[in-house]
Amino acid sequence: MKHILLIATGGTIASSDEGNGLTPHYNVSQLLSFIPKINEKCEITGKMIMNIDSSNMTPNCWTEIAMAIKSSYDDYDGFVVTHGTDTMGYTSSALTYMLEGLSKPVILTGSQYSIEEKCTDALQNLNDAILFAREPLAGVFVTFDGKLICGTRAMKVKTKSYDAFESVNFPYIAEIKHDRIAYNRYILPYFKPANKELKVNCNVCDKIAVIKIFPGIDAELFTFIQNKYKGVIIESFGIGGIPFEKSNLISKVNEMTDKGIAVVVTTQCLEEGVDFGIYEVGKKLSANKIIYANDMNTEALVAKLMCALGKSADLSEIKDFIETPVMFDINTDIHSQEPCTI
Repeated sequence: MKHILLIATGGTIASSDEGNGLTPHYNVSQLLSFIPKINEKCEITGKMIMNIDSSNMTPNCWTEIAMAIKSSYDDYDGFVVTHGTDTMGYTSSALTYMLEGLSKPVILTGSQYSIEEKCTDALQNLNDAILFAREPLAGVFVTFDGKLICGTRAMKVKTKSYDAFESVNFPYIAEIKHDRIAYNRYILPYFKPANKELKVNCNVCDKIAVIKIFPGIDAELFTFIQNKYKGVIIESFGIGGIPFEKSNLISKVNEMTDKGIAVVVTTQCLEEGVDFGIYEVGKKLSANKIIYANDMNTEALVAKLMCALGKSADLSEIKDFIETPVMFDINTDIHSQEPCTI
């Protein structure tokens, strides 16, 4: 029997409507009482460290979750974190960067509907997460609607449907149905446990901004940013386009890098990432100073930039850290999704 720790943080899965809309209500013991048969499959212990709507999740909360895992790491075979869906992709990414050398599974899950509702997806998602936490896996993952997603690739793409999460620019690691797991056999070896020492890095700097470029954006916005933040993520047009004519944002971007601000350029498009070498609007960027997001999603970039700024003030070190793949957050050659049932 595997020993699993369930860490509860709140979210829709634990919510109830007492007259003012859904708000986190159920504690961890009550959550487990909804799935009593899970005790036949593993020994599970519950621990509640917060009970919040995930809209209120902060980097300090990420630290609490990471430290809860660290403090119990030697006592359990796997970990499940129940979490609200709205910021789950940010938290799964942050935990990936914080929990260095992780050799056990940390599975995040939640639901679109409260565990008390008749139409809830909470029971299935929670059951699936616990089953994945028993598996010989290493890393941080999100499981939702029967899919297992790499923690740095999970994005919420739907607000109401059960299949709310997608694995963006990376295949699903596994699927589960009727408690049977079908792995992508080409990917599974990369997530096998290794004999490593867990190190927890909780130095996080949240002095960053995320700016979505739009037609007519005022370049002076970047002047304001220069005096307020240490890092900026720019969601550019298409494959990496930033305007430079009537609104010369490129000159403002160069000013920011000259002042020691870490500038990451990504795309507003969901898939395939950026490439500065195709259009003039991309080639005008300073490749030596700008941080190249490749095909990382914004959730992962936010967490990775915060962690990078927490580690160093040197722009070259920050650039190197963000542009170096960590748990497949940047494009790899793994594309097969052929399953292999075990």
